[in-house]
Amino acid sequence: MDMGNLSTVTQFVLMGLSDLPEVRYPLFVVFAIIYQITLVGNGAILLALCTERKLHTPMYYLLANLSLLDIFCPSATVPKMLHNLLSGENSISFLGCAVQLYFLVALAGSEVFLLAVMAYDRYVAICFPLRYALIMTKVRCVQLVCGTWAAGFLNSLLHTVSTFRLSFCKSNLVNQYYCDIPQVVALSCSSTYVAEMLVLVVGGTLGISAFLTTLVSYVYIICTILRIRSAEGKRRAFSTCASHLLVVCLFYGTTIFTYIRPSSSQHSPARDRLISMLYGVITPMLNPLIYSLRNSEVKGALTRVLRVRSSRQWEQD
Repeated sequence: MDMGNLSTVTQFVLMGLSDLPEVRYPLFVVFAIIYQITLVGNGAILLALCTERKLHTPMYYLLANLSLLDIFCPSATVPKMLHNLLSGENSISFLGCAVQLYFLVALAGSEVFLLAVMAYDRYVAICFPLRYALIMTKVRCVQLVCGTWAAGFLNSLLHTVSTFRLSFCKSNLVNQYYCDIPQVVALSCSSTYVAEMLVLVVGGTLGISAFLTTLVSYVYIICTILRIRSAEGKRRAFSTCASHLLVVCLFYGTTIFTYIRPSSSQHSPARDRLISMLYGVITPMLNPLIYSLRNSEVKGALTRVLRVRSSRQWEQD
């Protein structure tokens, strides 16, 4: 390659959700509604958990952090995507792409670690109920949560630096509606070996470790529940982790379907980008619905919060 013909990339062009201009506005309406539901749903969970004193326990402290992540994670990509759908401008600056990728990877990684911590919390609660208060103290709970956020953001910093230290002098067309590591690395005209190995070794090790922690925790949980003799005891034990188990299955299911499913020539790039919405937008919207419908304590807290707000609004009128 003639180095004299190389030009430095100063901005990237995101592919968008669809190549058809006539569907941009319907897509804008649909995803704007989904984003609003996500914000309202997770915000309501946070409000209920903060105002209901009996929910100030390790389990619901972890749930509050999950709701925060479910607000922040789509906020890293959806506002820019909505702006592009409305304006028809799909460009993003080099710095903007780096910032978006950093926060997206950091928040997604933090959620992977948090789900593992939540699984460990349920493991202790079900397998060692008499020692739960001694093991999951407030201090340890805060330490675990701070560790998940720190691990997610430090891991993302490593990958972001390694990705954007590459030379970009070919196409600047990102085959996704947001900046993600595989799509950005694919545009580099320099060696991508280090960046790819960091994703494989560091990201893979951390991700697999978190997944195995979650998996092993639930294997022990299920074995413990099966050893309970009474049907009522089994039902009560399972109800304490059913919501989290659904969230875990939804998260890893959409992640595997988005990133690990086999590629096919029959899949158009537009369809692949729409499928990626499962991981980035749909899951954060469904999580508060799962907890509000499956968890009676959260449902009761939400009901009481809505009643108080409704009565205050009635008094003001």
